[in-house]
Amino acid sequence: EKLTKEMDYLWKTNQETQNNLNQETSKFRSLVDYVSLRKVIITIQYQKMHIFLDEEEQLHLQALEREAKELFQQLQDSQVRMTQHLERMKDMYRELWETCHMPDVELLQDVRNVSARADLAQMQKPQPVNPELTSWRITGVLDMLNNFRVDNALSTEMTPCYISLSEDVRRVIFGDDHRSAPMDPQGVESFAVWGVQVFTSGRHYWEVDVTHSSTWILGVCPDSRTADTNIVLDSDETFLLISSKRSNHYSLSTNSPHLIQHVQRPLGRVGVFLDYDNGSVSFFDVSKGSLIYGFPPSSFSSPLRPFFCFGCT
Repeated sequence: EKLTKEMDYLWKTNQETQNNLNQETSKFRSLVDYVSLRKVIITIQYQKMHIFLDEEEQLHLQALEREAKELFQQLQDSQVRMTQHLERMKDMYRELWETCHMPDVELLQDVRNVSARADLAQMQKPQPVNPELTSWRITGVLDMLNNFRVDNALSTEMTPCYISLSEDVRRVIFGDDHRSAPMDPQGVESFAVWGVQVFTSGRHYWEVDVTHSSTWILGVCPDSRTADTNIVLDSDETFLLISSKRSNHYSLSTNSPHLIQHVQRPLGRVGVFLDYDNGSVSFFDVSKGSLIYGFPPSSFSSPLRPFFCFGCT
């Protein structure tokens, strides 16, 4: 009887194991089919994403063309208004000069008339146009960049230093006033924060909070610059985004090449993406998920370190 029970147990165990084996075999075949199907589904989804991103790209380019056309028209209209205003001011100046040589009685009457017209003209003084383009959100760009995120990219230690911009950069930022701009050749006392890590290869992304600073410089610099306390931002392999103030207007610019960026200045976090192997540096407005600027691809030969400076313009 005991043997019979053992045999029954072994038989049931054998049957159960056989059933499990059959199920595992079925699962294997099912998984093989599903993996093949899954590959097709994923491929189709990425194809849809490519189509969607292509469509989004075209929409952004079309919107840029429309917006640029409007801004060009506004600038042309502004030029006309300013030219007309300038001619009126010249006419009034000539009238005032002639009035100065009139007899006293005529002078008093004419001064009142010209003065009233001058006051009116001053009230009608045309204001400059700020040619600022919209930064459009790029779907999924921040998700992609966060795959390369570097935590604590910048040190918590601030280093006092003197920052000077090269003549070319100053000319772009301040135009004809660049020689009398705040950043004189002796530099402006600032605070610099350097990256914790040095990059010599790979792709890296980090973010810098500029919420509490209206004038700043950020990007990447050669590692050799970290020992400097007098920094002239003009060297090769220095890729920077600069927020500066001219009169009452803040603007963005870049070095290498030296360009004014006609987009809204980011007020929160700025993302920096360094693709060392492909020689590219890009800046992003994190709150909008939009591109600020991407430098043309180049070739890096020096170790690069993140850089952030505030109180510098």
